[in-house]
Amino acid sequence: MQNREFRTSQLVALVAVFAALNIITDSLPSLPVFPSGVWYSWNFLIVPLTGILLGPVLGFVATFIGVMVGHYIYFIDAFELLFTIGAPIGAAISVLIFRGKWKLVLVYYITLFTAYFITPIAWQLPIWGMWDTYLAFAFLLTAIFLIEKGAWKYDRKGLPLTLVISAFIGLEADVLFRIFLFIPGQTYRLFYPFNVETLQVIWVGGAILTPIKVALSTLATVIIGYPLIQTLRKIAY
Repeated sequence: MQNREFRTSQLVALVAVFAALNIITDSLPSLPVFPSGVWYSWNFLIVPLTGILLGPVLGFVATFIGVMVGHYIYFIDAFELLFTIGAPIGAAISVLIFRGKWKLVLVYYITLFTAYFITPIAWQLPIWGMWDTYLAFAFLLTAIFLIEKGAWKYDRKGLPLTLVISAFIGLEADVLFRIFLFIPGQTYRLFYPFNVETLQVIWVGGAILTPIKVALSTLATVIIGYPLIQTLRKIAY
């Protein structure tokens, strides 16, 4: 009973720590603030790591708390609170792939891609503007192949690649969720009355800025996550 209570207190403490980190990073605006790319703060740097270290449920909870509080501190508009749900989804997707649970992630990607491409206005936007999400889907297929072949490794040599793929897929899952709300969800008309020309500019800008931020977050996940996971393993054993 005492061990269970101790473990529960540890988990609560971890969620509190990562929620605080998410609040801090989500309160810091990234540049440019012009609507190109999907993230207006630095929260994207810590999203995959939050999921990988806490698990799908607690990672989602910690990220959700962090971005909701952080968005009130660095307030853009009320609608942004809906879009930022993509961050906890990204955290959960990252750890699902990290743990080799790919089926739900595959369904998620296929469903959101399908929803996007059956939306008529999507074909008036640059198809190449979402090139990073296509690359993430290729990474997902690669991960599935490695997992099914037993080549998905967590040892010293394999862990960096596993972290890279997991972080990248999770971050782009966040991107896809926001795109889903924006285009198939019609929020570009309901919340932000953008015409096709404005959307095309946003797509071009996003195709440049978003992948840069994804690369930064993926790099941070490996640099911080690799030694941290190794240390936690030593403590556990």
